[in-house]
Formats: sequence, C-alpha cells, structure tokens
Amino acid sequence: MKNKYIKLSIFLGLLGTLTGCTDLELEDTDSITRETEQGEFSGLTDIQKNLNGGYNDLRGIIETHENLYGLNEGSSDELLIPTRGTDWGDNGIWRTLHQHTWDANHNFVLNTWNSLNAVAYNMTEIISPVTGASAQQVAEAKFLRAFSMFWVMDLYGQVPFREVDEGPDVNPRVMTRSEAFEFVMKDLNDAMANLPSIGPGDGTVQASKAAAHYLLAKLYLNKHIYLGTGSAAAADMTAVIEHVDAIMDEGFELQEGFFEIFEPSVDTETILYTTSSTGNRMWSTLHYAQGTTDNTGGGWNGFSTLAEFYDLFEGDPNINTEGSGQEERRGYVPLSGDPSGTFIGKGFLINQQYAADGSELTDRAGNPLVFTKELPGLLGNNERNGIRVLKYHPSNGAYTGHVIVFRFADAYLMKAEAIMRGGSSSDDALTMVNNLRAIRQATPLSSLTEQDMLDERGRELYTEYWRRQDQIRFGTFTSTWEFKDNTEEFRVLFPIPSVALTSNPNLTQNPGY
Repeated sequence: MKNKYIKLSIFLGLLGTLTGCTDLELEDTDSITRETEQGEFSGLTDIQKNLNGGYNDLRGIIETHENLYGLNEGSSDELLIPTRGTDWGDNGIWRTLHQHTWDANHNFVLNTWNSLNAVAYNMTEIISPVTGASAQQVAEAKFLRAFSMFWVMDLYGQVPFREVDEGPDVNPRVMTRSEAFEFVMKDLNDAMANLPSIGPGDGTVQASKAAAHYLLAKLYLNKHIYLGTGSAAAADMTAVIEHVDAIMDEGFELQEGFFEIFEPSVDTETILYTTSSTGNRMWSTLHYAQGTTDNTGGGWNGFSTLAEFYDLFEGDPNINTEGSGQEERRGYVPLSGDPSGTFIGKGFLINQQYAADGSELTDRAGNPLVFTKELPGLLGNNERNGIRVLKYHPSNGAYTGHVIVFRFADAYLMKAEAIMRGGSSSDDALTMVNNLRAIRQATPLSSLTEQDMLDERGRELYTEYWRRQDQIRFGTFTSTWEFKDNTEEFRVLFPIPSVALTSNPNLTQNPGY
C-alpha cells in the first residue's frame, strides 16, 4: 500500500467502524498524505482550512434535530416526538428514545459516535507537532477536540483514540471515562493561554477563553458522575464557581428579554454559537399550516413537550395567551398585534393557533388547529395533539444560521448549583436564582431544594441540549414520566454501536446492553 493516499474523510469510521486497509486511489490535493506502510504522518498542507473544517463539523453536529440533539433531548422528560398517523413513525426510532428502550443498533447512537470521534481525530492532526500549526490554531483545535471527546465521554462512558501515526490496521486504544475526563481537562487547560479573549459579540462563533471556562465548569459540575464518586466534592464545586467568575470577567452577563437572546443579533449571554441553521429547531415542532413568507411549506409537525414539563412554568396551565399571568420563559400565543406578522407564538404553543391575518388556523382535515395539552400516547395521535416548543422564531428567518451552543445563563445556574452543593463563594444560591427569575418575570422562590434547581434549569434551558445530563446529575433520568415506565439504571449511558464493537476489539459494550 505504499504511496497510496488516504483521504481525511475516510477516517470517519476509523475510530469504530473501519477495519483493514483501503485500496482507494485518491488525489494529491487531499489535505493529508500518509506513507501507510510505515504509518508516518506527514502533516497537513492547509492548517486553517482544516481548522475551519472542524468548526464546520461542529456546525453540522449542532444543526440537526437528530443524533446529538435527539439523544440528549428525546431521551429526557423535556421533549417527545409522538407518531401522528404515519408521520414521525420512523420505525420507532423516536419512541424508543422516549421510552428508554434503545439498543446498540439505533441510528442516532451510531451517527453521533461517528461524527464526534471524527472531529476528535481531525483535530488531533492539527495538534500534532508535525503539522506545525500556530499556538492559537493548536489551542482552537484542542478546544474542538475537547468538546467532541466531552460528549463521547458523557454519552458513552468510553472514548476511542487514534494517534496520527497509526494506520487503519491499528485498533484505536480506548480511554475509560476517568481517563477521558482527565484528557479533556488537560486539553482545555493547555489551550487556555493561547485562546483569544472574546467578549459578547459576533466573535463568539469562535473558540475562546470564555468557552473553555464554560466547558471546564461543566466538567467539574459533573465530575462526581463521570468518576463515580457518589457526591460532589466541595473543591470541585469551588472550581465551577471560579470558572464561571472567569466567564463574567470576560464581560458576559444575564440579559433581559428572554426570546431576544435567540435572535441572530449581539447579546450579553451567547458564549459560543455556530452558524447552524435554526430551521430544524423551528420547523420540527410547528404544524404544516404554520408557514411564513420565506417558508410557505410550513412545519413538519413533530416535536412536542409533556404536560408535566409545561406545568413547571408559572401561569395558568390551561392557557398561554399574552397577559395570562405566565412567566416570560413560557412565551405566549399571539391573539393580535404580533409585530413579526407571523402570528406564530414563542415558547410553548397551546390551544388555538392563528394565521398572519389573525384568522384561526385549521389542520389538513379542516379541524381547528388547537394544540392540546394531553396526548393519547406515543402512538395514535392526530395532527393537533401536544404542546409545541419554539425558542428560535421564524420571524428571524426561516433558516437563519445562528444556534447557541454555550449560554451565560447556564453558567450562572451552574455557579448557583455549585454553591448549593458546597462550593465556596460570597454569593448565595437562592439569591442568584431569584435574580434570574426576576429578570425572567417570575416570582421569587422562598427556598431552594435540588428539585427547585433542576426545575429552574429546565425552565431556563429547555431544548438547549442539557436536560438529559441535568436529570442524570439530579438522579431523575431513570425515574418514570408520562409514556415512560423503564427505570433501568444502565440507561444513563448509551450503548457502544454494534459496528464499532465489531471493528475495534478494544471496545467493550456498556453494562446492560
């Protein structure tokens, strides 16, 4: 195989789905070449192009409503994707997530594994001294690798790793969860000095010191889960506080106007965003009849929330029109005077929905388009069953490229939780939570329990990827909720994909699968 060229994209499967050598003859214009007989890595010919490719890969991972988003949100008590007639049946792929009955052949389990591990490998090539990247390029690549490996560790509990000079005939070594935790921590700490200092603004599309501090805070907050030590150590919680304070030092702070944060404009909360399209967040939940001038085809009529999650929010549980006593984060269904001209509400859409001219919408059969709070089940639903969830809004554009990855309100709540769990700070957890609630037009809490903190995180961060992780940390992920009876404890980890096990004998299946 000497003098054969191996294209970077082939390595998507190397970390779990590819065995043996390839006989593909590729062009010299590919971004890397290897003398595969010796397994020597000769470096990248266009470093910035490959780094940009890492950001593009991140964009693709974040953009879809499947895979990483589906595993984190569809498996939680926050979202469910019920089958409506034949729509959204998809051979049960969504229902098994909600019911916690997925297996090692689930498409999202495999796709997420492949995409995250591919980013980690690609960034390792930039980080390699042979490539000769600048200090900042290496730091950004380490951040992107850390982000990818963080999610593999979080979701699967073990992380395959291939060195750049190892050919496809070498099975990747496998890090345990604790080894991966330390590896990711080291990447972030090593990167910190050479990452740019970027405060609120358009520049938050790039890896920065604030983004690294955020991910380090996540690691420390969940450290006792990842290492299996049982309870949070006070020193780790103090580390969370210190990293959040460092984010504040970069200029980030809470912002009034909840839904304005999710517009494609500058705000004080967005620590990291991608140019991923918001379309999947919007159209996957809206009804076919809910279209706009730049998307006359309407929504796809899928994603809903559970009644019990909706009931976490302040306000009359049976209506959600403007002025009905709800907190800002629950949103509203406009009755008149919608400045966007779409007459599509924000937040949680329930009851009658309206057209741009203010008339009542109907479903495809001519029934009033009334989104119901209750669903008959995961099967047997009509077009109108289920409360819809809409954080990004079509008035900003049908497919605007601006999806938030890290947000300051999350970091702020991480600090409050860390204080509650014993971290050292001059701030008070209850006061912090009530400060946030005041900004979000909700009444103050009189006390703060773990359940209160979990609920507050749900109210603030719904559909932002973190609900599954939060439920695991607070011990509710394996409990029951509507349409979900399975309480198997091993479900806190997803299985290693079957094809990955077949191709890499260093991997072992997670218990229970």
